[in-house]
Amino acid sequence: MFRNGINILLSVFLILSFIFISTSCEKLSVGRLKANQHFTRANQFFTDGKYRDAIEEYELALNFNPELVEAYRFLGESYKNLYKQGVETEENENKAEKALESLNKALEIDSNNKDIIQSLGDMYDKMRDFEKAESMYLKMIEMEPTKMGNYYVVAEFYKRYSGSEGEKGEEGIKESKTPFQKAEEMYLRRIESEPENPQGYAYIAQFYEGIAPVPEFDKANMYLEKRIALEPDNAAAWLSKGVNRWSKAYRMATLLKQERLQLANESLKALNKANELDPSYPEPYSWLSVLYKSVLAKLDTQRTKRYEEEADRYLEKFKEARKRQAERKQLEKELKGKGIK
Repeated sequence: MFRNGINILLSVFLILSFIFISTSCEKLSVGRLKANQHFTRANQFFTDGKYRDAIEEYELALNFNPELVEAYRFLGESYKNLYKQGVETEENENKAEKALESLNKALEIDSNNKDIIQSLGDMYDKMRDFEKAESMYLKMIEMEPTKMGNYYVVAEFYKRYSGSEGEKGEEGIKESKTPFQKAEEMYLRRIESEPENPQGYAYIAQFYEGIAPVPEFDKANMYLEKRIALEPDNAAAWLSKGVNRWSKAYRMATLLKQERLQLANESLKALNKANELDPSYPEPYSWLSVLYKSVLAKLDTQRTKRYEEEADRYLEKFKEARKRQAERKQLEKELKGKGIK
């Protein structure tokens, strides 16, 4: 009798437990379903650039599922998009705090998510918090030391703080190396990691050419020649060298006439080589036109008319090549639309 009573109590307990578990699972399932519905709506608002609406939906999604890491991440991204760099108001600072709070929460849940780490770096960068931004960007390289794109992200970050190589009072920068030097180091590390990849040489050349107020054209040219050595049949590589030599001849007005003429001839040779390798490539024709009109015609006044005519001739060639290029792209688009590869 007693045993029968125990069995009945156990049966009731099991039934009640099953009911409780089933109810809990159902609530959990419904909660996650609602979270996903709000998350989907939020994503659409985010895609459409309606960040305030997205914030509302991401917060609703997190009410139903507090572990939804992507909701935290894009809630932070939404606040980040609403944040206005350099605007010192309480409302704007609140957006920054909300962005950091959400992104850090996302990172707490998924500590190895490189996209979240980069987004935090971007947010600190927007706030001009150099040290915290730098720590996040460097963490990307620590996590993926063989991913070459990371070095460019970090190099571009340092470039934004380099000023006129200067580092004249950028708050938070206390180390001996300047941001300019750190940027340069990142490009060089990229090359050292993969010395046979011509892309690394192209990027560091662009870096030196972009230095303000006076670009380092010769350093850039040195790396452009290394790129050409790796891919001598690449018309774009020769074009870059031609533009580099023209840029120095045109922009460095203090150069002696003979030096500018030598640079112009180097540019001419490189641009003609690009044309020779790919006659359908429009850009070399355009730069040849610029070279003849802006440098050669002015250096040799006895041939000014002839050089200006050459410039016009190359300009027409450029227009023709661009027209053929556009027609080719249109044809490819039409064939693709018909399923023809």
